[in-house]
Amino acid sequence: MSVSTQTTVLSGHSIIAGRETPGNAGTTRGIDPATNAELEPAYTLIDEAQLAEATAAAEEAFESFSALDPETHAGFLETIAANIEAVGPELVDRAATETGLPKPRLQGELARTTGQLRLFARVVRQGDHRGVRIEPPLPERTPLPRPDLRQRKVPLGPVAVFGASNFPFAFSTAGGDTASALAAGCPVIFKAHNAHPGTGEIVGHALTEAVAACGLHPGVFSLVYGPGASIGQALAKDPAVKAVGFTGSRGAGTALMATAAARPEPIPVYAEMSSINPVFLFDSALRGDADEFARAYVTSLTGSSGQLCTNPGLLFVPAGEAGDAFLTAVDRALAGAEGATMLTPGIARSCRDGIDALGAQDGVEVVARGKEGATENAPAPVVFGTQVPTFLSNPVLQEEIFGASSLVIRYGSADDLVVAAARMEGQLTASLFLSEKDLPTAAPLLPVLERKVGRILANGWPTGVDVGDAMVHGGPFPATSDSRTTSVGTLAIERFLRPVAYQNIPDALLPAPVQAANPWHLNRRVDGRIELAGDSAEDRA
Repeated sequence: MSVSTQTTVLSGHSIIAGRETPGNAGTTRGIDPATNAELEPAYTLIDEAQLAEATAAAEEAFESFSALDPETHAGFLETIAANIEAVGPELVDRAATETGLPKPRLQGELARTTGQLRLFARVVRQGDHRGVRIEPPLPERTPLPRPDLRQRKVPLGPVAVFGASNFPFAFSTAGGDTASALAAGCPVIFKAHNAHPGTGEIVGHALTEAVAACGLHPGVFSLVYGPGASIGQALAKDPAVKAVGFTGSRGAGTALMATAAARPEPIPVYAEMSSINPVFLFDSALRGDADEFARAYVTSLTGSSGQLCTNPGLLFVPAGEAGDAFLTAVDRALAGAEGATMLTPGIARSCRDGIDALGAQDGVEVVARGKEGATENAPAPVVFGTQVPTFLSNPVLQEEIFGASSLVIRYGSADDLVVAAARMEGQLTASLFLSEKDLPTAAPLLPVLERKVGRILANGWPTGVDVGDAMVHGGPFPATSDSRTTSVGTLAIERFLRPVAYQNIPDALLPAPVQAANPWHLNRRVDGRIELAGDSAEDRA
């Protein structure tokens, strides 16, 4: 394994199939949101002809990359992780300057990014994602003999991935969508987010060097900078691209979905877009230390300046003295909270506009407000309040505000919660704070939430997503474009695979996963039963 150790010299250009490629469509610059100062270097933007070079290279790389043996494939993912760690300090420094996010948060996110690459390396070695199923022939079966049938999952083809503004590592150049697509055997064309171009380039070089070190076709990965709408739409239209991974706004996500659906060959778009993550407080949850509970809520609300897709944007609080005491504690906790610098001036303006719009709605009032931050792009965190009937009658109250803002909804009975949950749009998460005596009251809410969200939590705040085998980070529209999948965790690899069956194909022509000898030592389902690697007659021989 070869590991990159040198400091990256930023070129300000795209990396197309291993080559630094100056763009022909103008320039953009990163901005330090703490000062609004433009950063060096300027980044050149590619045009559609140059984009076609990247997609063509990805198509050329697909055949060899999709057929990698598990050890070579896993080693490639591990090399990416090691290369990123080798440039970790400069990555964190650059990302902090480009995003305004605190370095401890970025260091944790960087560890998550390399950790998920290694997690997918484990998945590739184990091979269960290949979904091998074998039905041996039954020539004597009546009334018709059964043919020899063998099934596996194969990669879709090149994948276009779009970087997110709020996670410059974990949902960016080598983040979850890239990692899962590469693990599936799909080359990636990555559209860098223009809010943190330098960060993207440093990671792009680390990934490009891993491609070369592992002897892979250079078209396995390209990093492109371009005008967001035009290059994004061109990627979704390109016939070489077979799937899209996206994290961002509902408007941009639905535009990509429409373009992908209108192609002569429609393709899937896996878009994470909008969520306000309702939190339901039951009576017993408020019987403890109100100040401690309020501080936990404010911490979840204001972390990363509220710029998390799992931010608790709705909080259902029971009417009565306990609920009143809790909101008084929230007022105390938020009064000492100061706005943090947001990712970009545009995001900060949108947050302020959203807060103003919510505060102007009939029946909505301010419950608590923090302090304006030290910079122009650090709006004060705000908690608003309303009642269930107002929430149900005004769709504006379900609109996401990307920032440290939340709406408290006072309810009178558990029936109110069921009705409100049933009227909500799809969400990433829903959280329940309750004790054992609340279980009968909460039980009717669970079936409703299962239809509305991808992850249901008990006695925990939604911010913070564990990366593992059982995690679901997805949900019904508009949380995501496809509620059947996840963008976090090992199940994410399934998005970029499809099944193929082989009927009566001679063994010498079969791909390795379904050959009789099981040369890759995979777990396989044979005649309806799981056969662990090493248990087959061929392996024992």
